[in-house]
Amino acid sequence: MKKIIENLRFIKLKDIWAIFQFIFAIIPAIILKCIKKNIWLICEDENAARDNGYVFFKYMCERKDESINVVYAINKKSQDYLKVKDTGKCIQYGGYIHWIYYLAAKYNISSQKGGKPNAPVCYLLEVYGILKNKRIFLQHGITISDAKWLYYENTKMRLFICGAQKEYEYVKEKFGYPEENVKCLGFCRFDKLHNVEINKKRILVMPSWREWLNRKTDAYYELQYDGKFENSKYYKNWNSFLNNEELKEFLEKNDLELIFYPHRNVQNNLSYFTSKSPNIKIASWKEYDIQELLKNSALMITDYSSVAMDFLYMKKPVIYYTFDIDDFRKGQYAKGYFDYENNNMTYFSRKESEIVKQIKDSYKANFEINIEMKEKIDNFFGICDENNCKRTFEAIKEIGG
Repeated sequence: MKKIIENLRFIKLKDIWAIFQFIFAIIPAIILKCIKKNIWLICEDENAARDNGYVFFKYMCERKDESINVVYAINKKSQDYLKVKDTGKCIQYGGYIHWIYYLAAKYNISSQKGGKPNAPVCYLLEVYGILKNKRIFLQHGITISDAKWLYYENTKMRLFICGAQKEYEYVKEKFGYPEENVKCLGFCRFDKLHNVEINKKRILVMPSWREWLNRKTDAYYELQYDGKFENSKYYKNWNSFLNNEELKEFLEKNDLELIFYPHRNVQNNLSYFTSKSPNIKIASWKEYDIQELLKNSALMITDYSSVAMDFLYMKKPVIYYTFDIDDFRKGQYAKGYFDYENNNMTYFSRKESEIVKQIKDSYKANFEINIEMKEKIDNFFGICDENNCKRTFEAIKEIGG
């Protein structure tokens, strides 16, 4: 009870409204459940249909199993809405109807931990046992750090799906889930990462985000961030990289395109980034489909983004630019089983000049990695086929109830 009271301090006005929606959705949900007994509710975040959630939704719709009512929740103002609508049944994310389906669903399936009508309210209902439903976590990216917010005590997920064998072993040992609640099935979106056409002229730069740049966490104060994005170490290092003269000359000489596509949580600050090179594109998430970028780019540079794992899955080169790794470990994610700087599958440096050199070296190698790296990658993932959606479907059905 004490912990519940402590968490109530995070409740906002919109969350209070959500509590009323929840209460008034109970009876309609009971009625809906009687009419449609086998509802599988799927979503990602509010505005997206580009990840494991949508891939699994499309797979389920294409199965045409009339015994399962598959529904996708998305904001109808999202640019992905029409794509979802053309695929199958969808409802407005976060509204009253979402609450009804959320309560009536046999399975609530999401690639996001917060994929639900109202994350704070649902957290209290689920974690403290007020609401007992079967939640399936498809994940947004391979878990490689010690993410305490994903511990079983903080989620009560019925099924935590891992995309790699090494990840599975770590989550099963460290996160406190009952053994049957964690399975290594491969990510649904990995089904689409086979036999891809690679554009050898395209380099993808995908930095992750920093929590302390978005809200006043403990790290905000410990790292003495003044609240101005342009003064952050994150901005200064990445913008310096984008304006590196040696990089500019190299890209233009070899007719290479570099796409700078930072994390969604950084996109509001995209206007701060500049480049004088016509070969460097500073990209908004609305302009590109991230899955297509991952598939057709030849080289990835990132700091700590888990999308690098998609690249490795396709056995393409990844360079980690770890200029603030000590801050990242202190302020965001504690170290897990994966070492960004010593894993024998990728390249890394904390220095901009060395990152540029590694880009050049990778170009000389035709953006190929060596045999030893490929063997390490095979060992890391364990599974590499096009049956991830199928395994996920079968694992969910096995839960029953």
